[in-house]
Amino acid sequence: MHRLREEAADDPAAFAHLTGPAASTDELAAVLTRPGQPLWARETAAFRLGLAGDRRAFETLVLLLNHRDPDRCVSAAYALARLGDPRTARAAAALATNELRVAYALLPVRLLAELRAPESVPALITVLRRRLAPGDPYWRVGAACADGLGTLGDPRALPVLQAAAAHPRLATPALTALARLRPPPER
Repeated sequence: MHRLREEAADDPAAFAHLTGPAASTDELAAVLTRPGQPLWARETAAFRLGLAGDRRAFETLVLLLNHRDPDRCVSAAYALARLGDPRTARAAAALATNELRVAYALLPVRLLAELRAPESVPALITVLRRRLAPGDPYWRVGAACADGLGTLGDPRALPVLQAAAAHPRLATPALTALARLRPPPER
């Protein structure tokens, strides 16, 4: 909220209204469709609607999840995880696997693990496999995939996690994920 308050410095009354109890969900939804609204206002409205479970926020939150500003992505992922819209996992998977936008895939990857949706494991496997290329600069995205796959505990991830265990930058998260996937040895 501090970031958004700073962005709204030229209109503190509008910020106070959008963040206060007087703003109805219909008013917040109107901010998303009214022309000329500043980004801070759209983000605030979408975030509040998302937390309220109002699906009118979905499109705006997905756009913010793919924004170049990581702070906007974080707030969008948080709201999307709480929105409860069945389209969220498919949208997060599409953003995570879009190789043209891989620099912005970290939050969609983390959101997929949090959602635990049917789309999560295949998307995380795909993204992690791509991050295994020598010299790939997006190893942090690969590490988040390995962590997410360990959290999800799906055995379909074993081959890609074993391959990632040999990667210098992905070995630690991959080995941690593998340990979570394998049952402890019997005594």
